[in-house]
Amino acid sequence: MRVIRFVRVVLGGPAWLRQRRGQRRAFQLLVLLCVVALAPSAWLWTSTADRVRTVQSVPQAPVAVVFGAGLENGTPSPYLAHRLDAALELYQRQKVRAILVTGDNGRASYDETDAMRRYLIEHGVPEIRVVGDYAGFDTWDSCTRARRIFGVERAVLVSQEFHVRRALALCQAAGVDAYAVGVQEWHDATWYYGGLREIPGAGKAALNAWLRPDPALLGPQEQGIPRALADAGGR
Repeated sequence: MRVIRFVRVVLGGPAWLRQRRGQRRAFQLLVLLCVVALAPSAWLWTSTADRVRTVQSVPQAPVAVVFGAGLENGTPSPYLAHRLDAALELYQRQKVRAILVTGDNGRASYDETDAMRRYLIEHGVPEIRVVGDYAGFDTWDSCTRARRIFGVERAVLVSQEFHVRRALALCQAAGVDAYAVGVQEWHDATWYYGGLREIPGAGKAALNAWLRPDPALLGPQEQGIPRALADAGGR
């Protein structure tokens, strides 16, 4: 028994040393997990670094793409209204000639897209220039449908700062040459919640950019954007 105990001590080292080794391994594992979790966010920042602009500095493009951000009593939430206001300013400054609003209309009682269209039309954008995508269930679906269903090749994307880089990376992966306007907000609870969501969202975005899955709904090509641009060209 004494021999066995001696061998265990020699091979395993003193108890305090084994404990320290265990702590070191646990720390190394924690660091590795953090690197893996944050790597997609680093990819988003590096791949889109020079493409986030202001309304004033963003290059012209045929189309602005506005992503849904929720409704309150059937009307755009404050965050969504701010996105729409930015798109409206882009249109008024002649930075874009048509606006694609992409949102969730997955059930009859919830219609982001028509609420977004109505807001822009009520604020002076001609109805033919505001095109709705009713199956923008998430950012990847919105980006790939913009390219595959609506034929958008160049665009200015509009979303809050915490989300817009993910939208840029995904739209570029979907084949849309895009710049973006990052709408600024007060750093309230909603802003911090949105920022936290971007950590797992970045991981999902990396998978979507790599695998490029079909959106939840495809369907035939839509002619709303070509009609809108033709109308703009005729005026």
